[in-house]
Amino acid sequence: MDREAATRGAPSPSGAEGEGVQDASAAPRRVSLLRRHGLKLAVSLLLGGVISSVLARGGLRVLPDAAAFASLRPWTVVVYVASLAVVHTLRAVRWRHLLRPVGGASLRNIVAVSWIAFGAILLSPLRSGEIVRPYLITKRSHVALWEATGTVGAERVIDGLMLSVMLFIGLQCATPLSPLPDHVGHLPVSVADVPKAAYGALALFVAAFTLMATFFFARRLAHRATVAVIGVVSRPLAERLAGIVEGVADGLRFLPTPRLLVPFTVETIAYWLVNAVGVQLLAWGCGLGDITLAQAAVVVGCLGVGVLVPAGPGFFGAFQGAVYMALAMYCPEAKLIGPGTAFVFLLYATQVGFHIVAMVAGLALDRAASVEQPLPREGA
Repeated sequence: MDREAATRGAPSPSGAEGEGVQDASAAPRRVSLLRRHGLKLAVSLLLGGVISSVLARGGLRVLPDAAAFASLRPWTVVVYVASLAVVHTLRAVRWRHLLRPVGGASLRNIVAVSWIAFGAILLSPLRSGEIVRPYLITKRSHVALWEATGTVGAERVIDGLMLSVMLFIGLQCATPLSPLPDHVGHLPVSVADVPKAAYGALALFVAAFTLMATFFFARRLAHRATVAVIGVVSRPLAERLAGIVEGVADGLRFLPTPRLLVPFTVETIAYWLVNAVGVQLLAWGCGLGDITLAQAAVVVGCLGVGVLVPAGPGFFGAFQGAVYMALAMYCPEAKLIGPGTAFVFLLYATQVGFHIVAMVAGLALDRAASVEQPLPREGA
């Protein structure tokens, strides 16, 4: 059977009989959807509500008052949104380098699928939208689901490593308040814990990348070692864990090919650098004029680590909390609960708004998408 027909499914019935079949199946589908995601949604909304409530009690308002915008330079918001377009595009197109060794896809399909998936990840509860990107690309190319999932997993680990390194460098280059406050706003949270969490995240992602690279370059040895260690507890669990890591490690097939590795690395560095420059500009435009690029890199790094924590749709609560924690290392309390609240609000509102707009654009771009002939594999 033709793959396009198989993946897209048979045409839906027409006429009264077809409508009856659709009506009869609609309710079970809605019930099934609610059963699968209802608990996730409820938990995520609860977490987001709790975090935002705690922030508000500490004077770190999610919705600032008018006085917080007194120093705002509106044009910086416009330029920041333009920088988000660059970041969003770089984040999408670099995926082509990871997909090429497993068959590849057209740039148009990669951008469309990525923009749809980025919006789904943002809006779905507890990051349950992560599967959207690999699933959609398999419907628009000849890449298998496990291969696509491996490339996305590898990309996530590499991003985490890159983000942690940027956060580490930013912490070394930026000059924090001295002494660091033992509170954030009016919350009794020690700011000294932020660098500790950053170093912990760096260690975690270095370990994850090392594990993936070991499974990629020395698969049999890594598999045997996993079974030997985890197998003491449970042999089936050890085999399952080894299989998962091997699947993600397959996403590293681009590593031995400089023609793929170099542009992916350059585009990834550019992606994070433009991100930090845009955050610095927006902070300056909100009245935090003494924020340096190194400090902006710390804000981006803390935000990236912070949204890994399960939270509500849109990372609501976790997003604001992570940015406030980063700012508290460099901004006196008066600025933090003043123009700092305007900065956090605009940073969140522009990012969420842009993701939604890009998701709609991705859906429009994807409308005419079709399954393509596989591209020549590289670096396999």
